Amino acid sequence: MNVFQITRTVKVGLKSLMLHKMRSVLTALGVIFGVCSVIAMLSIGEGAGWEAQQQIKLLGSNNIIIRSQKPPEEEVANIERSRLLIYGLTYKDAERIATTVPAVKVVVPMKKMDKDVYFGSRRVSTRLVGTVPWYPDIANFHAARGRFITLTDMSRKKNVCVLGEGIAKKLFTYLDPLQKEVKIGPDYYTVVGIMEQRDVVKKEGQENLNLDIYMPLSTARERYSDLNIKLTAGTMEAEKVELKQITVRVNDVENVSITAKIIRHMLKRFHKKVDYEIIVPLELLHQAEKTKRIFNIVLGSIAAISLLVGGIGIMNIMLASVTERTREIGIRRALGAKRRDIILQFLVETIVLSAGGGVVGLIIGVVTPRLVTYFADMRTIVTPWSLILAFGISAAIGVIFGLYPASRAANMDPIEALRHE
Repeated sequence: MNVFQITRTVKVGLKSLMLHKMRSVLTALGVIFGVCSVIAMLSIGEGAGWEAQQQIKLLGSNNIIIRSQKPPEEEVANIERSRLLIYGLTYKDAERIATTVPAVKVVVPMKKMDKDVYFGSRRVSTRLVGTVPWYPDIANFHAARGRFITLTDMSRKKNVCVLGEGIAKKLFTYLDPLQKEVKIGPDYYTVVGIMEQRDVVKKEGQENLNLDIYMPLSTARERYSDLNIKLTAGTMEAEKVELKQITVRVNDVENVSITAKIIRHMLKRFHKKVDYEIIVPLELLHQAEKTKRIFNIVLGSIAAISLLVGGIGIMNIMLASVTERTREIGIRRALGAKRRDIILQFLVETIVLSAGGGVVGLIIGVVTPRLVTYFADMRTIVTPWSLILAFGISAAIGVIFGLYPASRAANMDPIEALRHE
């Protein structure tokens, strides 16, 4: 078959589609919405997975995070409400990890307390974090202005603090906080730095580091007691927690898993109850990547079903078209058209419907995630492979679901077709 014959066959197929414009458009809608839904669902899944991975990466792939947590209720059920409950991580735990675990490179202990901070007549409830000078390097969270805590601040137990970007705006609005004093409890602290802004995922239980205030751990340990007393409904709850968190930096990524096991064994030995939790960001990252792949497969499969329905619609319309044009097919065969000419004619029509619908679906599919991001405040990411996948499936559907109607038309007996009314 030469180029002229192919061109002529394509023109015949397009002309046939143009004779039934409304039917052609309605048939293509199934493919359009199918392609659009594949792209939209994959972009939503990609965006959700990306946010989860970014939050985990911020924790550091070489880090191990240990946090104090209140023991399960059954473990403290026998303790009277008025008695002191002691749990969580201790300064000795931090010292043991730093001195006895071989692969540990750096240890960052953190003391956290809920406090009210004052500047003039303004008061803001926030979280006070006592930590060490090397915290920014471990947390990948640095001062945007001024400086962070220094070794001199630690050794001299200075009354200095570094404000999170969010708390600085709440306390000082349009004023420059640097070198000004804020009051926390009975003491005043000089603001020496402002931390950079950290993106926060809107997720329950997610910490907002922009609202924290940082000071030397030695200062926090001397100024504020480990004891926390709460009076509720005539009862007293007293809790004592030395450290809320210990972050451990391991010297190599390959040693993270084995180091986590060693730390678990060590803490289990010195803690009679499970009053801590160990978070390994590297393990969480691998799990998030696996979950993301499964999520994308599920969403893509659901969306692909709509493409399949669109393909069935194309086959149905083409079979009806073959029945309607039986006499036309007979005349073409009588005039010398071969079976491959008939097959090509009907394949052209199905491919035009599916590929044309695929192109329109790609355009709508790229726009839809942007609308989701704008109205639902949800991150979406349209990847090139999702566009190729969606369009490839739509084109394949045109060929697969067009073969049967085309072969049925080509296999008609010309004499019987000419007798058809």
